[in-house]
Amino acid sequence: MPDVAAPGDLLPGVLTEYLTEDCGFFVRSSREFERFQTPYQAVEVHDTRSFGKLFRLDGHLMTSEKDEFFYHENLVHVAAITHPAPETALIIGGGDGGSAEELLKYRTIKSVTDIARKYFAEVHRGALTDPRLTVKVEDGLAFVRGATDSYDIIVLDLTDPGGVSEPLYGVEFYRACAARLNPTGAMALHVASPVAHPERVRSAMANLRAVFSVVIPYLVSIPLYGGLWMMACVSPTLNPAYLTPLEANRRIATRGIRDLQYYNGEIHRASMALPNFVRDLVA
Repeated sequence: MPDVAAPGDLLPGVLTEYLTEDCGFFVRSSREFERFQTPYQAVEVHDTRSFGKLFRLDGHLMTSEKDEFFYHENLVHVAAITHPAPETALIIGGGDGGSAEELLKYRTIKSVTDIARKYFAEVHRGALTDPRLTVKVEDGLAFVRGATDSYDIIVLDLTDPGGVSEPLYGVEFYRACAARLNPTGAMALHVASPVAHPERVRSAMANLRAVFSVVIPYLVSIPLYGGLWMMACVSPTLNPAYLTPLEANRRIATRGIRDLQYYNGEIHRASMALPNFVRDLVA
Protein backbone atom coordinates (compact mmCIF):
# COMPACT_ATOMS: atom_id res chain seq x y z
CA MET A 1 0.00 0.00 0.00
CA PRO A 2 2.54 2.57 -1.16
CA ASP A 3 2.69 6.34 -1.36
CA VAL A 4 3.22 6.62 -5.11
CA ALA A 5 1.53 5.47 -8.29
CA ALA A 6 2.88 2.08 -9.29
CA PRO A 7 5.31 2.56 -12.22
CA GLY A 8 4.81 -1.01 -13.42
CA ASP A 9 6.07 -4.50 -12.74
CA LEU A 10 9.77 -5.29 -13.09
CA LEU A 11 8.89 -8.25 -15.34
CA PRO A 12 5.65 -9.91 -16.51
CA GLY A 13 4.24 -11.95 -13.63
CA VAL A 14 6.53 -10.29 -11.08
CA LEU A 15 4.08 -8.27 -8.97
CA THR A 16 6.15 -5.29 -7.90
CA GLU A 17 5.15 -3.21 -4.88
CA TYR A 18 6.80 0.22 -4.84
CA LEU A 19 6.89 1.65 -1.32
CA THR A 20 8.56 4.77 -2.72
CA GLU A 21 9.96 5.65 -6.14
CA ASP A 22 13.29 4.13 -5.08
CA CYS A 23 12.45 0.98 -3.10
CA GLY A 24 9.97 -1.87 -2.95
CA PHE A 25 9.66 -5.65 -3.20
CA PHE A 26 8.07 -8.26 -5.43
CA VAL A 27 5.82 -11.31 -5.29
CA ARG A 28 5.84 -13.75 -8.19
CA SER A 29 2.42 -14.65 -9.62
CA SER A 30 1.96 -18.31 -10.44
CA ARG A 31 -1.47 -17.75 -11.97
CA GLU A 32 -3.68 -14.77 -12.79
CA PHE A 33 -7.34 -15.38 -11.95
CA GLU A 34 -8.77 -11.97 -12.83
CA ARG A 35 -7.75 -8.66 -14.36
CA PHE A 36 -10.30 -5.97 -15.18
CA GLN A 37 -10.84 -2.23 -15.06
CA THR A 38 -13.79 -0.65 -13.24
CA PRO A 39 -14.77 3.01 -13.78
CA TYR A 40 -12.62 3.75 -10.71
CA GLN A 41 -9.85 1.15 -10.27
CA ALA A 42 -7.83 -1.62 -11.90
CA VAL A 43 -8.46 -4.98 -10.19
CA GLU A 44 -6.28 -8.11 -10.22
CA VAL A 45 -6.48 -11.45 -8.40
CA HIS A 46 -3.44 -13.75 -8.49
CA ASP A 47 -2.32 -17.04 -7.02
CA THR A 48 1.17 -16.99 -5.46
CA ARG A 49 3.36 -19.51 -3.68
CA SER A 50 4.34 -17.07 -0.93
CA PHE A 51 0.94 -15.58 -0.05
CA GLY A 52 -1.71 -17.81 -1.63
CA LYS A 53 -4.50 -15.93 -3.40
CA LEU A 54 -3.64 -12.26 -3.55
CA PHE A 55 -5.71 -9.15 -4.33
CA ARG A 56 -4.16 -6.20 -6.14
CA LEU A 57 -5.73 -2.78 -6.74
CA ASP A 58 -4.27 -0.17 -9.10
CA GLY A 59 -0.99 -2.06 -9.04
CA HIS A 60 -0.83 -2.14 -5.22
CA LEU A 61 -0.95 -5.29 -3.09
CA MET A 62 -3.99 -5.14 -0.82
CA THR A 63 -4.59 -8.48 0.91
CA SER A 64 -3.71 -12.16 0.70
CA GLU A 65 -4.87 -15.46 2.14
CA LYS A 66 -1.69 -16.19 4.07
CA ASP A 67 -0.97 -12.87 5.76
CA GLU A 68 -4.36 -11.14 6.05
CA PHE A 69 -4.46 -11.81 9.82
CA PHE A 70 -1.45 -9.55 10.41
CA TYR A 71 -3.60 -6.68 9.18
CA HIS A 72 -7.20 -7.51 10.08
CA GLU A 73 -6.68 -8.82 13.63
CA ASN A 74 -4.67 -5.79 14.70
CA LEU A 75 -6.89 -3.31 12.89
CA VAL A 76 -10.03 -4.60 14.64
CA HIS A 77 -9.19 -6.04 18.05
CA VAL A 78 -7.19 -3.19 19.61
CA ALA A 79 -10.35 -1.07 19.55
CA ALA A 80 -12.93 -3.85 19.99
CA ILE A 81 -11.28 -5.50 23.01
CA THR A 82 -10.89 -2.09 24.66
CA HIS A 83 -14.63 -1.41 24.30
CA PRO A 84 -16.58 -2.89 27.27
CA ALA A 85 -19.24 -4.59 25.09
CA PRO A 86 -19.39 -3.61 21.40
CA GLU A 87 -22.82 -4.15 19.83
CA THR A 88 -22.83 -2.12 16.62
CA ALA A 89 -20.04 -1.57 14.11
CA LEU A 90 -19.46 0.22 10.82
CA ILE A 91 -16.76 -0.81 8.34
CA ILE A 92 -15.90 1.64 5.60
CA GLY A 93 -14.01 -0.26 2.91
CA GLY A 94 -13.18 -3.82 3.83
CA GLY A 95 -14.41 -5.41 0.61
CA ASP A 96 -12.50 -8.64 1.26
CA GLY A 97 -14.58 -9.31 4.41
CA GLY A 98 -11.58 -9.75 6.72
CA SER A 99 -12.52 -6.93 9.10
CA ALA A 100 -16.12 -8.14 9.24
CA GLU A 101 -14.91 -11.66 10.09
CA GLU A 102 -12.91 -10.34 13.07
CA LEU A 103 -15.76 -8.16 14.38
CA LEU A 104 -18.29 -10.97 14.12
CA LYS A 105 -16.21 -13.05 16.54
CA TYR A 106 -17.75 -10.91 19.31
CA ARG A 107 -20.93 -12.45 20.69
CA THR A 108 -22.13 -9.00 21.79
CA ILE A 109 -22.14 -7.72 18.20
CA LYS A 110 -25.72 -7.34 16.98
CA SER A 111 -25.08 -5.61 13.65
CA VAL A 112 -22.22 -4.71 11.35
CA THR A 113 -22.64 -2.41 8.37
CA ASP A 114 -19.99 -2.84 5.68
CA ILE A 115 -19.59 -0.16 3.02
CA ALA A 116 -18.10 -1.43 -0.05
CA ARG A 117 -16.40 -13.09 -2.84
CA LYS A 118 -15.49 -15.23 -5.16
CA TYR A 119 -11.80 -15.85 -4.32
CA PHE A 120 -11.28 -14.89 -0.69
CA ALA A 121 -13.29 -17.30 1.44
CA GLU A 122 -10.10 -17.90 3.44
CA VAL A 123 -10.09 -14.20 4.34
CA HIS A 124 -13.75 -13.55 5.25
CA ARG A 125 -14.46 -17.18 6.38
CA GLY A 126 -18.19 -16.86 5.86
CA ALA A 127 -18.55 -13.38 7.36
CA LEU A 128 -20.07 -11.98 4.17
CA THR A 129 -23.09 -14.28 4.60
CA ASP A 130 -23.54 -13.73 8.35
CA PRO A 131 -27.07 -12.37 9.01
CA ARG A 132 -25.63 -9.71 11.33
CA LEU A 133 -23.75 -8.17 8.40
CA THR A 134 -25.28 -5.61 6.01
CA VAL A 135 -23.22 -4.78 2.93
CA LYS A 136 -23.79 -1.43 1.21
CA VAL A 137 -22.04 -0.40 -1.99
CA GLU A 138 -21.88 3.37 -1.90
CA ASP A 139 -19.67 6.36 -1.20
CA GLY A 140 -18.25 6.16 2.34
CA LEU A 141 -18.14 9.93 2.90
CA ALA A 142 -21.71 10.37 1.67
CA PHE A 143 -22.83 7.53 3.94
CA VAL A 144 -21.41 8.98 7.16
CA ARG A 145 -22.64 12.45 6.25
CA GLY A 146 -26.20 11.21 5.75
CA ALA A 147 -26.35 8.49 8.40
CA THR A 148 -28.34 8.85 11.60
CA ASP A 149 -27.25 5.64 13.33
CA SER A 150 -24.41 5.61 15.83
CA TYR A 151 -21.82 2.89 16.36
CA ASP A 152 -19.64 1.44 19.08
CA ILE A 153 -16.83 0.62 16.64
CA ILE A 154 -15.91 2.18 13.30
CA VAL A 155 -13.23 0.51 11.18
CA LEU A 156 -11.68 2.39 8.25
CA ASP A 157 -10.37 -0.46 6.10
CA LEU A 158 -9.45 1.73 3.14
CA THR A 159 -7.15 1.87 0.16
CA ASP A 160 -4.29 4.35 0.43
CA PRO A 161 -5.01 8.06 -0.10
CA GLY A 162 -5.27 8.97 -3.75
CA GLY A 163 -8.01 9.44 -6.33
CA VAL A 164 -11.47 8.54 -5.06
CA SER A 165 -10.14 7.67 -1.58
CA GLU A 166 -8.39 11.02 -0.97
CA PRO A 167 -11.37 12.67 0.82
CA LEU A 168 -11.47 9.75 3.31
CA TYR A 169 -8.23 10.93 4.91
CA GLY A 170 -9.18 14.50 5.74
CA VAL A 171 -10.48 16.33 8.79
CA GLU A 172 -13.99 16.68 7.30
CA PHE A 173 -14.37 12.93 6.93
CA TYR A 174 -12.99 12.24 10.41
CA ARG A 175 -15.48 14.74 11.85
CA ALA A 176 -18.33 12.98 10.03
CA CYS A 177 -17.14 9.65 11.49
CA ALA A 178 -16.88 11.15 14.98
CA ALA A 179 -20.50 12.29 14.72
CA ARG A 180 -21.53 8.66 14.13
CA LEU A 181 -19.47 7.29 17.03
CA ASN A 182 -21.01 6.61 20.43
CA PRO A 183 -19.37 8.55 23.31
CA THR A 184 -17.68 5.37 24.57
CA GLY A 185 -16.92 4.15 21.06
CA ALA A 186 -13.65 3.90 19.16
CA MET A 187 -12.49 4.11 15.56
CA ALA A 188 -9.60 2.11 14.10
CA LEU A 189 -7.70 2.79 10.90
CA HIS A 190 -4.46 2.02 9.13
CA VAL A 191 -2.14 4.99 8.65
CA ALA A 192 1.09 4.33 6.70
CA SER A 193 4.64 3.01 6.88
CA PRO A 194 6.64 5.22 9.24
CA VAL A 195 9.74 4.25 7.24
CA ALA A 196 8.46 4.86 3.70
CA HIS A 197 5.71 7.44 4.36
CA PRO A 198 6.74 9.72 7.28
CA GLU A 199 4.92 12.75 5.90
CA ARG A 200 1.68 10.80 5.61
CA VAL A 201 2.06 9.73 9.24
CA ARG A 202 2.52 13.34 10.37
CA SER A 203 -0.48 14.50 8.35
CA ALA A 204 -2.73 11.71 9.63
CA MET A 205 -1.85 12.37 13.27
CA ALA A 206 -2.58 16.09 12.85
CA ASN A 207 -5.94 15.45 11.17
CA LEU A 208 -7.01 12.89 13.77
CA ARG A 209 -5.98 15.09 16.71
CA ALA A 210 -8.03 17.93 15.25
CA VAL A 211 -11.13 15.77 15.81
CA PHE A 212 -10.56 13.19 18.56
CA SER A 213 -9.49 13.64 22.19
CA VAL A 214 -7.75 10.26 22.29
CA VAL A 215 -5.39 9.32 19.43
CA ILE A 216 -3.22 6.23 20.02
CA PRO A 217 -0.86 5.17 17.21
CA TYR A 218 0.49 1.63 17.22
CA LEU A 219 2.78 -0.53 15.08
CA VAL A 220 2.25 -3.85 13.32
CA SER A 221 4.44 -5.94 11.03
CA ILE A 222 2.64 -6.70 7.75
CA PRO A 223 4.65 -8.78 5.27
CA LEU A 224 2.56 -7.88 2.22
CA TYR A 225 3.03 -4.15 2.92
CA GLY A 226 6.79 -4.38 3.23
CA GLY A 227 7.20 -4.63 7.01
CA LEU A 228 6.54 -2.03 9.72
CA TRP A 229 3.13 -0.38 9.45
CA MET A 230 1.27 2.13 11.61
CA MET A 231 -2.36 1.92 12.68
CA ALA A 232 -4.31 4.10 15.10
CA CYS A 233 -7.17 3.81 17.56
CA VAL A 234 -9.05 7.06 18.17
CA SER A 235 -11.97 7.91 20.43
CA PRO A 236 -13.72 10.66 22.38
CA THR A 237 -12.98 8.79 25.64
CA LEU A 238 -11.74 5.21 25.17
CA ASN A 239 -7.98 4.64 25.51
CA PRO A 240 -6.54 1.22 24.55
CA ALA A 241 -3.24 2.12 26.22
CA TYR A 242 -4.95 1.78 29.63
CA LEU A 243 -5.72 -1.90 29.00
CA THR A 244 -3.11 -4.20 30.55
CA PRO A 245 -2.00 -7.42 28.82
CA LEU A 246 -3.62 -9.41 31.63
CA GLU A 247 -6.97 -7.66 31.20
CA ALA A 248 -6.83 -7.90 27.41
CA ASN A 249 -6.20 -11.65 27.64
CA ARG A 250 -9.03 -12.00 30.17
CA ARG A 251 -11.43 -10.24 27.80
CA ILE A 252 -10.34 -12.40 24.86
CA ALA A 253 -11.10 -15.50 26.93
CA THR A 254 -14.39 -14.36 28.50
CA ARG A 255 -15.72 -13.04 25.19
CA GLY A 256 -14.89 -16.31 23.46
CA ILE A 257 -12.70 -14.72 20.79
CA ARG A 258 -11.13 -17.63 18.93
CA ASP A 259 -8.87 -18.37 15.97
CA LEU A 260 -6.48 -15.50 16.60
CA GLN A 261 -3.18 -16.02 14.80
CA TYR A 262 -1.47 -12.73 15.79
CA TYR A 263 -3.31 -10.66 18.37
CA ASN A 264 -3.15 -11.30 22.13
CA GLY A 265 -2.88 -9.25 25.31
CA GLU A 266 0.89 -8.90 25.11
CA ILE A 267 0.71 -7.80 21.47
CA HIS A 268 -2.03 -5.30 22.39
CA ARG A 269 0.24 -3.43 24.77
CA ALA A 270 3.55 -3.99 22.97
CA SER A 271 2.23 -2.55 19.70
CA MET A 272 1.90 0.84 21.40
CA ALA A 273 5.58 0.91 22.45
CA LEU A 274 7.01 3.21 19.79
CA PRO A 275 10.66 3.52 18.73
CA ASN A 276 12.13 6.98 19.22
CA PHE A 277 12.03 7.88 15.52
CA VAL A 278 8.30 7.05 15.45
CA ARG A 279 7.70 9.04 18.63
CA ASP A 280 9.22 12.02 16.84
CA LEU A 281 6.89 11.49 13.87
CA VAL A 282 3.73 11.38 15.97
CA ALA A 283 4.73 14.02 18.55
